[in-house]
Amino acid sequence: MNLDRYSDNFFEVNHLNGFLPKKSPLAVLPERYSELQVLIDEMPIKKANGQGGLLSIEGAIEDAVKKLKNYKDLVKNEDDIFINQALFRAYAFLTSAYLLAPSHFSFQKNKKYGKAHRLLPAQLSEPFVLVSEKLDVFPFIDYHYAYSLGNYVKIDNSKGYEWENLAMAAKFSGMDDERGFIMLHVDINQHSPQLVGSILDFLKSNDNSGVNQSLNNCLSSMKSINERRQIMWQASRWKHYNDFRVFIMGIKGNDEIFGDGVIYEGVSEEPVQYRGQTGAQDNIIPTADIFTGVIDYYPSNDLTKYLLDLRSYRPKCIQNFLSDLKDEMKENRLFNSIKKSENEEGLCLLIQILDEIYYFRNGHWQFVQKYIMANTKYAKATGGTPIISWIPNQITAVLNYMSDVLELIPNNSSFLDKDLFSQQLSKKITLLDKQLQLLHGNSYNAEDVFALNKKLKLNDD
Repeated sequence: MNLDRYSDNFFEVNHLNGFLPKKSPLAVLPERYSELQVLIDEMPIKKANGQGGLLSIEGAIEDAVKKLKNYKDLVKNEDDIFINQALFRAYAFLTSAYLLAPSHFSFQKNKKYGKAHRLLPAQLSEPFVLVSEKLDVFPFIDYHYAYSLGNYVKIDNSKGYEWENLAMAAKFSGMDDERGFIMLHVDINQHSPQLVGSILDFLKSNDNSGVNQSLNNCLSSMKSINERRQIMWQASRWKHYNDFRVFIMGIKGNDEIFGDGVIYEGVSEEPVQYRGQTGAQDNIIPTADIFTGVIDYYPSNDLTKYLLDLRSYRPKCIQNFLSDLKDEMKENRLFNSIKKSENEEGLCLLIQILDEIYYFRNGHWQFVQKYIMANTKYAKATGGTPIISWIPNQITAVLNYMSDVLELIPNNSSFLDKDLFSQQLSKKITLLDKQLQLLHGNSYNAEDVFALNKKLKLNDD
């Protein structure tokens, strides 16, 4: 793999950075963008000083945007990628805040998302499109440059990436539940260097010993990732997710909110559509899926098409990494090489990695049950994909693959208790089947779906 293809000088995918930026993003914009920075600071529902911001007053963000100067001429001449990233973040947050403010206030009044604005004023649209072209991404809020990985500020530079040590450069609600929700994604990615490094080591390995060492490192990273992911239950209380969720809704797939799209004034005469920010744009599980061969078990359906569509909402350097990794791992290279070399330990390590992928996805599925389904009957995720069937589509792929791997592991294996693992796998399959039965139709009870996790002792919280 050509590591030069995996850097844009903000992100640089390797064993040192994983999927995190090369260095911390700018906390604030340069002084020449002072009006824009003031607007970002004044925008949250709850400002840093504890007072109500623009998003706490109906109509306030619209009035503030009207007065904002158009910085397009300044933006046009920027060539520092860290400044361009900070500008993209600022315009992404302002764009979503402006467009979705009516939906936010509608939800406050009647618990239903109202119609969003359908025209983005030129003072936002023109500089936003300019800076998005510099970064070669869609001009809408994303996971990498705007909402999560490019939005952290270390509180104490001598400490690490634990979410408690991370503040947000830009925010919607300005409350701790939003900070915990967003910054935990950065926290999880502190273990991505080990994940990427283990895969690069595998690609250089030439015997079972090297393969198994890389798989051990991969398994260790996935366990650490899952341990940090589970902290979401404490970092961000599920009942408060709707305080900020509406602001990361995408245009595409959310017709009830955006109709046929948004006109970017001065840029497009026809409405445009982009997907919203979603954790499905993170790179850890797609990387693990490609490396292990889970992608070979994806069903051929519209849900898988959604998943692959979201790949285009990543920085090009990360798209290059995923694409090259897919080429390297084609024809289920890992699984087949382990089988061919009769590497029993490798098989047992592989199925444990798959189990960690399952726990990540099933934990995410439980987040959906509590954070979304228990809070609203609105059936679309922020990325515009269907909530109920989206994650089960990928869980099914992992479970099917695990069943195939388990068949090849000897009953008396010294590396794994096959009987115990088989019993656990059967419980996981039963859980998903029973949950999907409860979700048939529109009259489901989210608590009943969630309760099944505890009943089968597969609860994540």
